[in-house]
Amino acid sequence: MLNFRELCEIALNERASDIILSANTPISLRVDGEVVQMNNKKLSPEECRSIIESLLTEKQKSIILRRKELDFSYSITGLSRFRVNAYMQKGTLAASIRPIPIFLPKFHELNLPPIIEKLAFTHRGIVLITGPAGSGKSTTLAAMIDLINAKRKCHIITIEDPIEFHHENKQSIVEQREIHVDTESFSAALTSVVRQTPDVIMIGELRDLETISTAITAAETGHLVFATLHTIDAAQTIHRIIDVFPPLQQAQVRTQLAGALNSVISQQLVPMGYKKGRIPAVEILISTSAIRNLIINDEVRQIPTAIFTGRDQGMQSLNQSLKALFKKGAISFDVARAYSNSPTEFTNSILADLEPATDRKIDYLKIFKNLLYRLKIIKRKKPAVKKALHRK
Repeated sequence: MLNFRELCEIALNERASDIILSANTPISLRVDGEVVQMNNKKLSPEECRSIIESLLTEKQKSIILRRKELDFSYSITGLSRFRVNAYMQKGTLAASIRPIPIFLPKFHELNLPPIIEKLAFTHRGIVLITGPAGSGKSTTLAAMIDLINAKRKCHIITIEDPIEFHHENKQSIVEQREIHVDTESFSAALTSVVRQTPDVIMIGELRDLETISTAITAAETGHLVFATLHTIDAAQTIHRIIDVFPPLQQAQVRTQLAGALNSVISQQLVPMGYKKGRIPAVEILISTSAIRNLIINDEVRQIPTAIFTGRDQGMQSLNQSLKALFKKGAISFDVARAYSNSPTEFTNSILADLEPATDRKIDYLKIFKNLLYRLKIIKRKKPAVKKALHRK
């Protein structure tokens, strides 16, 4: 059986975003969004437990025994760092393991819209980075914190579970606190963080009412707050935050959130055409007076329209982002349509751009239809994963 270091070396060579360990199942990797098995050999419950427990301290073992799940980080010298979520399933120990790059991601390497760099240098309000699991939220957040660290003289405090990217002091002082190591919980850390004189607060995840409430209050009192949420777009993000509170408090929370919100960045990682790798498609909401009024008046359903018409303020919808990626050849039409939250609207938008002008003889619509026909007969190749060597 492979030891953990050998397993991680294979995962890194294959550019896997996740390693999945589960009893009675072969070791699997997530490569370009698809889960593929390394081989046909199933892990026994004992083998799976042995690998995972080799990563745990005695304190962590006692926590997972009590809570049945645990987030923590693990480092292999000379190789990489890893974020691990260990948990119980069917009475056996399992884990999802995500490699974390040793070096901080550079903003210009992430193919993100330039407006996001500007958002990093605002001085107050709450910036929410959202998306499904594995959509690159932590990477975007780390790149934005690194931008601030490199160019502003300020005090940055991060609260994470666990710490993923390590930040060295540059122009700023960066202090990173890890749940279960430096503090008991997000809510406990946030209760005292405003007394630690931060200019910028980064919260790994908004998980509950107390954390969300404290984050909004910190933004209201003049801090720049970054946080992540597992929501797929800006409108759902606003709904999620407000719905956490009891009905009698929601009117007040809408007013508070409208005043505190800076922006919402919702992203997905989309497969790149017929190459390996993925590229972010990003919806961006900027808090304008129109957006604030929609939140206060409980008209969140109109936010997608406000985003679509707000390009002059730096906003863009997911469809607009997908369309731009398609037009520059970064992704295929089929992929763009599959990731769109309104496929019919996306298709109509593309067709409208390609309709021929009355004074031209070139039939662009026919060309486009022929392109679609060709796309249907071309299939993306699934990434090949090297078979791991077995030890007897």
